[in-house]
Parts: sequence; structure tokens; C-alpha cells
Amino acid sequence: MILIKLILAHLLGDFVFQPAKWVAHKEKNKVRSKYLYWHLAVHGLVLFVLFPAAEYLSLVLITIVIHGIIDLVKLYFQDSSTKLQWFFTDQILHLVSLVALALLFSKDIVMIEIPPQWWYVVTGLVFVTVPSSILIRQTLRTFHLDVPQVHQLESASLTKAGTYIGMLERFLVVVFIVSGHLEAVGFVLAAKSIFRYNDLAQAKQRKLTEYVLIGTFLSFTIAVLTGIIVQYLM
Repeated sequence: MILIKLILAHLLGDFVFQPAKWVAHKEKNKVRSKYLYWHLAVHGLVLFVLFPAAEYLSLVLITIVIHGIIDLVKLYFQDSSTKLQWFFTDQILHLVSLVALALLFSKDIVMIEIPPQWWYVVTGLVFVTVPSSILIRQTLRTFHLDVPQVHQLESASLTKAGTYIGMLERFLVVVFIVSGHLEAVGFVLAAKSIFRYNDLAQAKQRKLTEYVLIGTFLSFTIAVLTGIIVQYLM
């Protein structure tokens, strides 16, 4: 269970507890950014909460150091044209390092007796919130679908309402799949389709329609796959 807890700590520290303001400041000031060290401190705090025993101290410290090195590599090598590529490269490097650390320390450390199902569910639910929102936003940029009509529709709604609605719907989809209520997933998709139809009827733009459909189906695909993986692991 070391790996799943390391992944959970990464999702919380790198996405949930890292404001966009911190990211922008780090990209501008790099190693001189105070938010780089705040980010590592928050990440370390999350790790200490998940690994409170003294036996985990070396694991926590090594994880923080490796995380900081990977972040610095991304900050110094990325530019405006390669930011998207480095986003995915950064996350892959973090995942590889976590797998390596889990394999290294799992031979020596006895895990606390907590049902593994709990960690699978919590990690899956965390993933479909802020991390998935960032992943979807970055993926949509590869299609160059940043159309003006999208901003016009969003300006007429509550601040970040679409983001929170997306997180909530993915959260519910995972819960329904894990609990075995697949019929409820269809209900969520139908409800989302009705609201999206009203938006598209107002816009009457094919490009906007494609943008919304890709985002919606990508969101549901992530949620369904996450739910299936969590259910399988349980």
C-alpha cells in the first residue's frame, strides 16, 4: 500500500493544495520562488500525515527531494511552446519515481493495518477532482479549441462553476460505479447532456459544439475508467 499512499500524497500536494498563483510564480522565478519551497513544505506535510511512523522518515524526505528536483528540471527546461509537453513529462517522472520508491521501501517497511480498499477509493476520488480538471484542460489545448464562444458562455455563469460541476459529476460517477449502481451513471450523463444542449443551442457554433462534446466525453471517460480501476483493485 506504499505506492497508493504516495500517489494520493502527490495528487493532494501537486494539484489540490497548489494554487495557480504558486505555479505562475514558480515559472517566473524558478529556484528563487518562495512558492517552490512552500509547495515542497505542503507536499512534505501531506506525506508526514500519511506516513506518521518514524520508520517512514527516510521515505518522506527522499520523496520530497526527488519531487523538488523534478520540479526544477521542468521549470528550467520548459518554455511557452513546450509547457504542455513538460506538464505530462513532469507527471510521468513523478509517477516513475513514486513506483521506484514504493518498490524500494516496501521490502523493509511494514504498512499500518488499514484496509487497502479505503486507499483505492480515496485516491480515485481525489484524482477525479482537481487533477482530472487540470488534465482535461491541458488535453483540450492540444486540439486548439480555445474558441471565444466558450469564454462568452462561461462569463455568464458563476465563477469556475463549470469546473466544480465537472469535478462533482466525475466524483459521483466513481461513487456509483464502485457501489454497483451503474444505472445512476446513465442518469448523470443524461442530466449533463440536457444542460449542455441548452448551451450549444445558444451558441450555434460547430467548433464550440465539438469543444463541449470532447470535454464532456473526456471527463466521463476519465471518471468511468477511474471507477472501473478502483472497483477492480477492490
